[in-house]
Amino acid sequence: MADGAQGQERSVDEDRPDPLVRLDETADALEVLREVFTGDEPLDEALQRLAETAARAVPDADAVTVTVMTPEHPRTAATTDPRLIEVDEKQYSARRGPCLQSAQTLEAVRAVVGEHGDLWPEFEAAADEAGVRAYLSVPVVLPASDTAGAQHVGTLNIYSYTATAFDPFDEGLMRLFTTAASATIVSAQRWQRLREQLQHMERALESRATIEQAKGALMAVHSCTPEEAFAMLVQRSQHENTKLRDIAVGLLDTVKRT
Repeated sequence: MADGAQGQERSVDEDRPDPLVRLDETADALEVLREVFTGDEPLDEALQRLAETAARAVPDADAVTVTVMTPEHPRTAATTDPRLIEVDEKQYSARRGPCLQSAQTLEAVRAVVGEHGDLWPEFEAAADEAGVRAYLSVPVVLPASDTAGAQHVGTLNIYSYTATAFDPFDEGLMRLFTTAASATIVSAQRWQRLREQLQHMERALESRATIEQAKGALMAVHSCTPEEAFAMLVQRSQHENTKLRDIAVGLLDTVKRT
């Protein structure tokens, strides 16, 4: 696509790596992405792997960050160079920049630092200070389905210290890469939700076991029914404004000390 400022399309630089070489490197990066992603890691770890793999997919990439759009505010979830996070955050705070434009339009945005000061002054200043000269932001999009439209799940922000770094061919390669990346991110999100649900279930089962033990102790001491023992625990929980499990743990600790 055209640059973020709708400027003149830059042609492929003859001095840059041969397109076939770049295609091979992207293909290799896709293979690495497929091999290293196990599906059983937290989302941010998957995104970190994604950033590191993306840096291998584009020869001129000096650093890569991954922006995730959360309900509260955008955040940089992964980076190959922590010094570039500040460039991302300047865009977040200003609510404008190539990264956010890419997320809003679901289109790739290329920027040469120094050309778009009227559009993104905060980004331009931060990028220039960091030594960045070119930038390619590519959305990672979950394709539309019968029940939902296209979903933006993240943005790859690719930085270079060379002004002539990125061209339309790189955009095409990164579109290929992000198609595979969308599956990686969505799988990681699903796994993270599943793991959180399992952890919640485990805590619930642990709490129930502790409460059952406390009920047994009360039944033995007061010669009461399970229902009456549970009512005692509930009454104490409400009186002390303490979780039922914590009441049960405290009771069992008292029993062990006697």
